[in-house]
Amino acid sequence: MSAAIAALDLPVAGMSCASCAGRVEKALTALPGVQSASVNLASETAHVEFTSPDLAVLAPLVTAVEKAGYQVPQDRLALKIGGMSCASCVGRVEKALNAVPGVQKASVNLASETAEVVAPRGAVDIATLLAAVKKAGYEARPFDDAAASASAREDEAAQKVARERNLALLAILLTLPLAGGMVFELGGRHDLMLPPFWQFVIATPVQFILGWRFYRAGWGALRAGTGNMDLLVALGTTAAWGLSTWLWWRAAPGEMPHLYYEGAAAIIAFVRLGKWLEARAKGQTVAALRALMKLKPATARRRRPDGSEEEIATVMLQPDDRLVVRAGEAFAADGLIVEGRGSVDESMLTGESLPVEKGIDDVVHAGTLNRDGLIVARVMAVGGETALARIVRLVETAQASKPPIQKLVDQISAVFVPVVILIALVTFAFTLTLAGGDMEMALVHAIAVLVIACPCALGLATPAALMVGTGLAARHGILIRDAEALEVARNVKLVAFDKTGTLTAGKPVVTDIVAASGIDEQALLMQASALQAGSQHPLAQALRERAAGCPLGVMDDFRDRPGRGVSGRIDGTPLLFGNARLMREEGIDPSALLAAAERLAGQGRTVSWLADAQRKRALGLIAFGDEPKPQAANAIARLKAMGIHTVMLSGDSKGAAQAVAARLGIERVEAEILPQDKAALITALRKESGGAVAMVGDGINDAPALGAADVGIAMGTGTDVAMQTAGITLMRGDPALVAEAIGLARETDAKIRQNLFWAFAYNVIGIPLAAFGLLNPMLAGAAMALSSVSVLSNALLLKRWRPAAQEDAR
Repeated sequence: MSAAIAALDLPVAGMSCASCAGRVEKALTALPGVQSASVNLASETAHVEFTSPDLAVLAPLVTAVEKAGYQVPQDRLALKIGGMSCASCVGRVEKALNAVPGVQKASVNLASETAEVVAPRGAVDIATLLAAVKKAGYEARPFDDAAASASAREDEAAQKVARERNLALLAILLTLPLAGGMVFELGGRHDLMLPPFWQFVIATPVQFILGWRFYRAGWGALRAGTGNMDLLVALGTTAAWGLSTWLWWRAAPGEMPHLYYEGAAAIIAFVRLGKWLEARAKGQTVAALRALMKLKPATARRRRPDGSEEEIATVMLQPDDRLVVRAGEAFAADGLIVEGRGSVDESMLTGESLPVEKGIDDVVHAGTLNRDGLIVARVMAVGGETALARIVRLVETAQASKPPIQKLVDQISAVFVPVVILIALVTFAFTLTLAGGDMEMALVHAIAVLVIACPCALGLATPAALMVGTGLAARHGILIRDAEALEVARNVKLVAFDKTGTLTAGKPVVTDIVAASGIDEQALLMQASALQAGSQHPLAQALRERAAGCPLGVMDDFRDRPGRGVSGRIDGTPLLFGNARLMREEGIDPSALLAAAERLAGQGRTVSWLADAQRKRALGLIAFGDEPKPQAANAIARLKAMGIHTVMLSGDSKGAAQAVAARLGIERVEAEILPQDKAALITALRKESGGAVAMVGDGINDAPALGAADVGIAMGTGTDVAMQTAGITLMRGDPALVAEAIGLARETDAKIRQNLFWAFAYNVIGIPLAAFGLLNPMLAGAAMALSSVSVLSNALLLKRWRPAAQEDAR
């Protein structure tokens, strides 16, 4: 039996380009038990899957990242512990905290009654720590510092952007006198060029203070036996600074040699400027995810057992607490309404702009907004277990994943820096030979090659577009499980829809009762209702609603007939209730009621038969109506406009299924399909379509078909099983979101490919130009910085995407 695979997301700091991401991946996958590691340069995280029996593997993971020359930023969370009395209590609390997945180290101080937990940034939820301490038999609450840690982490990103801005501006200010002098020199005013001494004084701090980050990161790469962008910049600028210093040293007194201090300083200034713009753009790529994470309020109002209320930190909420939410306030946890009613704005989770009316026993989710009324809810899930937290984790996982096209980019990135250094050396030797031993010219050409190379753009091309696309999708109620689902979705040529609950409302009502000769309609209804008494099927619920208040017979020997119906004894009489297939299999003669059944099916009704199993006689028909969803016809039309064919799968009779399909404009109908046959049918459709096939469903019986499709699309209104099997989940039961999901997948994939094109184009065009001396080092540095910024800016253009419904409303 294979070991279970666990997963962990680690933050990684210090990466600058695709080769850095490759180094971290290589270091992590080399560890025993690690199945795979995927590094996202844009979000600076590593998603690691491993087969360790517990998460004690965390320490080796952190060590591996640090040995590769990078850092794992850490959180230090402080908790106040109550109820401890001795050293054994300390041991129990430490053991409980250390057992929480993601915790690196936990230490408890008995004297101060505090605990300090060290964990990779964002890996541990405070609510989870509090629950672990409570389970161990002690009390815990966030220490003031811990409560502020989330906002502190948020501020850190802004501080990083500000720091990069200040360093970039300082580098530019120091470089301006050097670059200005060069411009005057090109204009023939040699007398306005700064003397060599002052050029040296200005360029040296730019080189070795403002440029120190390149030396530090480049040295880390060398120690790991590889290279990165920082190494290229460090080599190129050091060579330019060194050449200038050598030429100045060799010059005769009073002579004004041609120096390259301005080139070295300008390269560092341009790269610093690029890093600032890159940091700003990175912040915008994760803006949608941050917006989701901010939805949950920091404080909550809890009702005490005596009826009074108290305001507490959200992390203090526990299951079964009574959460009081007034009009205009957001829910701090998932819960079940026990008092009050009101309209709840769920647009932040589902993308649905209209509020939903909620009352007793309805579920509410953390982050949604109570528009009016006073609601009291019993807390069902807190912290990382809420629907909001699960959505955030799903989006983070999707953003950390890699589409198949990225594999090629990773292979190129792994050898990119060594190849560039080799090209620079060849350029130096070739130019030196052709130029008759002109060391200065050869070195300038080699420097240009080093600094024009753009490994950053390669590393950011895919994850930047992926992060914007998946974050944008989540804001509109579309959850994408991974990058592969996104890439497959763009190639969808055929969409297969389950009928009930997907294209129809899934709330059928009894429309017709047809009794055989000599049979009472009321008796027919009561017998059918008695057979379905324990079933949760939508048709059974419709029967019970119609027969409400009627006395039901005693049922025994109940049997479920999947895809057919049910059987059992009512007051001792063996009965069958189900579709025409069940009647045929049990030898029931349908002739007396066949005309009525065909008439009702032609009207789009779902027809169920009630029969006496002993006498092999049909007792009557009960017809159900399930109206198509209002958006269904428009959803099918949108897919057709996109060149996508549609198929409807249904267990209903052909007549009923075809009637619904005709109303919606669906081209092909597969009726009387058993649940176990849906997966086989999807496999057959994949062979016929000539492209990818998507399956859209919402029930447990749809899960095999969702898994068999190239990409499964689950309605979020359906079961967890369907959602876990699907590659894409729609957070509301609107079939129009299918077209939106495919459309956004196409847009995101197009941005990925555009980014990769530009990233490769910069290098394919720029490196030869530099090698042949057609690009001076300063312009090469500007082009290198521009490459990363342009890739990120192109990815951010995705934020202009809007669902078709919103575009039509404009």
